[in-house]
Amino acid sequence: MTVSMPQMGESVVEGTVERWLVAEGERVAKDQVLCEITTEKVDAEVVAPESGVVVKLLVPQGTTVAVGTELVVLDAQGAATRTEAPPAAAAPRAVETTPEPTRVSPVARRMAEERGIDVGSIAGSGVAGRVTKADVAAHAPAAAAPEAAARSAAGTLGDFLAKLRVPTHRVAPEDKVIPFTAIRRRIAEHMVVSKVVSPHVGAVAEVDLAKLAKLRERAKKEFERAHGFGLTYLPFAVAATVRALRDFPRMNSAVVGDAIVERAGIHIGIAVETERGLLVPVIKDADRLSLIGLAEAINVLAKRARDREISADELAGGTFTLTNPGREGNLYGFAVINQPQVGILRMGEVKKRAIVVEAGGEDTIAIHPMMYMALSYDHRIIDGATGNGFLFRVGKYLQAAEFEL
Repeated sequence: MTVSMPQMGESVVEGTVERWLVAEGERVAKDQVLCEITTEKVDAEVVAPESGVVVKLLVPQGTTVAVGTELVVLDAQGAATRTEAPPAAAAPRAVETTPEPTRVSPVARRMAEERGIDVGSIAGSGVAGRVTKADVAAHAPAAAAPEAAARSAAGTLGDFLAKLRVPTHRVAPEDKVIPFTAIRRRIAEHMVVSKVVSPHVGAVAEVDLAKLAKLRERAKKEFERAHGFGLTYLPFAVAATVRALRDFPRMNSAVVGDAIVERAGIHIGIAVETERGLLVPVIKDADRLSLIGLAEAINVLAKRARDREISADELAGGTFTLTNPGREGNLYGFAVINQPQVGILRMGEVKKRAIVVEAGGEDTIAIHPMMYMALSYDHRIIDGATGNGFLFRVGKYLQAAEFEL
């Protein structure tokens, strides 16, 4: 029998064999880990579906191959013979680490993402209710022309990037060479593509958090006692962003060819720094969650990302992203848009500053906790009035501090 590169989420098309944990001729038990793999989104382990002997390792360590590629030949009878592997069609599928909430083919998922369609809203006609390409096309036939335009644009962009020539550094013997991991390579590709595809425009707002700081201070001890983790400013920022996205639906859009698709659902990506690089888990249907629900979702997703337990589907489907680099001198900065989204909001450090406030009809100097928020938006479809209006609205909701805990 053969064991193949597993499908780690429908949007993942390839994986890298990071490390083999078995050798040819070695006897293995059922569910024993054969190798560690890395995809663009998650790390995982491939296990033996049955007990047997390792006949042949088919993919060298460090090699990237497509999903479904045979990785290793096992002799389930226990004899390490150099026989030819059975046809791939007869091979059992590798065990997936997470269940799929909606069964959908990779082509159908990509088509749905390009058209801004939630695959969960499509009734699948395939085996076991699997959503097919035809199902997506039938769901939104009018999007066929924009999809074709998008494919053409993608091809043109690919040709352009392939022709780019950038200066290189001559490696000296004393230099330290660190090869790109699969995740770092994908991050690099996404950043370059985003800056080429989307004309980025930035806007900065200064937000007075005096009321919010008092609300958080009053609630944080009881909150941590009840929920087991600290109450940060991030869930408040997410809640304010969700409200502003309702007010400015264009900020919750995607560009599909020559069409603008305003997304029905609000799915907020939260940038999380991990030892492997930046990951962006997604809070699905964030507009349906309370502030406490948002805080719990952020805590769970961030922990899963840092512990390498995050699934590919938990990293997919975002419609808008927030990033919070944390403290240590972070004033403000402009983040790169996470394609195919059209905006990303970056939080600065909360610092006490002297500001002018009106008290009793007169101006006075007061010390308030302040924060800069920087919005990067796609100028193809977001004009200055919309971008600035959205950012102002987020700040207004934060300053009002009208949140229920």
